[in-house]
Amino acid sequence: MKIYLIFILSFLLFAVNSNAQKIYAVEYESQADVKVFVVNYKSQADLLVYKVDYASQAGKNDGNWFYVKYKSQADKKIYYCEYASQADIKIYYVKYKSQSKWIKEKNKHLLY
Repeated sequence: MKIYLIFILSFLLFAVNSNAQKIYAVEYESQADVKVFVVNYKSQADLLVYKVDYASQAGKNDGNWFYVKYKSQADKKIYYCEYASQADIKIYYVKYKSQSKWIKEKNKHLLY
């Protein structure tokens, strides 16, 4: 009985602490948690995003995103908008992990 209890508690602790930004891009706006628009310049962005290669490298709402293959694996589902005015968050993809960060934190709560 104790082993099962320890297993369940450790699983719950792991689930609570796994705030990694695993992202899945959906086809339809209605399926998304957050609508994003990719801007052409850093100065226009709310969030600077770096695409990491492995899920273990994903950040905790700091702009380090890992794109998953399946919707069920994602922490957040995003939809890419055609126009900036439709988006909840404007993002800009950066070349280096050290550049990823929030510029305008007013919508930071959307990715928690």
